[in-house]
Amino acid sequence: MATRIAKRSLSKREESYSSEVRRLLDAGLAVMQQSGDGRARVADIVAEAGLSNDAFYRHFPSKDALVTAIIEDGALRLRSYLEHQMAKATTPEDEVRHWVVGVLAQASDSRIADATRAVLRNAGGPGDSGVTGHPAMNDPIAELLRAPLRALGSAAPDLDASLIAFAVIGVMSDHLHRGARPKRSEIDHVADFCVAAARGSAS
Repeated sequence: MATRIAKRSLSKREESYSSEVRRLLDAGLAVMQQSGDGRARVADIVAEAGLSNDAFYRHFPSKDALVTAIIEDGALRLRSYLEHQMAKATTPEDEVRHWVVGVLAQASDSRIADATRAVLRNAGGPGDSGVTGHPAMNDPIAELLRAPLRALGSAAPDLDASLIAFAVIGVMSDHLHRGARPKRSEIDHVADFCVAAARGSAS
């Protein structure tokens, strides 16, 4: 009986904590978008979430930790989107192309671009790397490239996937910083480059 009650209490606490984290992630993103060129403050995020400072620091040791969590949350959403797009492909080459188009689409959709710019600003800004090269962003989506790159003959699919992710996210970040949308010709060129790189590493 005692064990069952304890497990039930723990389950309720986990649900409560999960809800708090979700509210803080959503509030953090909202405040970052509202802050313009400034940096979001923990006090504003907590107020937006309707929680206390204790709740914030229960889950995140600093605002930087929250920003990293927001980047990771966004990357997981992007990964899901990319998986859906890549599932439409019929060849490994097409999978890579769908992946590239899907990543660069983040700079084409104004709503997504605004949100990503806000996170970039709080992750470092134009003078820093921002999400470019950030493991929380790169790793989850780079993993999707490994199988098609291996099928294309890449001699080092894990490394090539990381290099391609770093390069393409870099292109996306550059467009976000400049407030520019990538042209279709540029997207096709980036996709051609990635496919050629994968094939070239096999020789």
